[in-house]
Amino acid sequence: MADLNPNDESVMASLSENSQGSQDSQGSQDDYFYSTFVVEYIVPTGQEVLFRQWYERLVETARTFEGYTRNDLCPPLDCDDGVVKWYSIVHFRTPEDLNRWLKSSDRQHLLEQGRNTFLAYRYKSFTTGLEGWFSGHAGGAEQHSLGPPPWKQVLAVVLGLYPTIMIQGMVFSALGIMRSWPMPTSLVVNNLITSSILTWGVMPLVTKALRFWLSPAYHLTTLQTNLMGAGLVLAALGFMVSVFNYLA
Repeated sequence: MADLNPNDESVMASLSENSQGSQDSQGSQDDYFYSTFVVEYIVPTGQEVLFRQWYERLVETARTFEGYTRNDLCPPLDCDDGVVKWYSIVHFRTPEDLNRWLKSSDRQHLLEQGRNTFLAYRYKSFTTGLEGWFSGHAGGAEQHSLGPPPWKQVLAVVLGLYPTIMIQGMVFSALGIMRSWPMPTSLVVNNLITSSILTWGVMPLVTKALRFWLSPAYHLTTLQTNLMGAGLVLAALGFMVSVFNYLA
């Protein structure tokens, strides 16, 4: 066997160390998956200074949490309707680190203190899937959805689904469509047809007609608007029930 040159041993050791270092570096990078948390604060005009002071306390507390990376506060947006919007972007090292901050009692305590400086806020995390909102006019708890409230979604879906099912059933019955099919087969085909009609035809019309009422939950909606929207939906459902009973 040929003798190994000492220089060759040195080179091999160096390559081994570099390879190991590269693997360690790659491994450390794999351990980190930087998570971003975006918040929109709606602040009354004239309370910007109080908001900045409160926000500094929030950031100082976040810095004490493991995984905190950085924070960016964007220039405010004057909405010309008595409010100013501030956008905050907070970065943590991993989704787990971000979740610990979002669910911490320290953050909740600071949010309680800040409710005198902002009207509402909404947030979205792109890596954890968390989202939510708070409005001082809609209860004291932080809500975990950015869409319309669930009860509005239920009424809107029923308003579109009920006439779709009724009309489809009446047409299929009159034409004898799928009458001789086995029930499991006809049921799945009926569901596919109903879902397609509802998704691309009916629900876009329903949401457009109820846009004044189906506003995202973080928008401040008056009690009068909520009652009027719910009343219209229930009245429409009652009218359709009467019509279909008459036609049956």
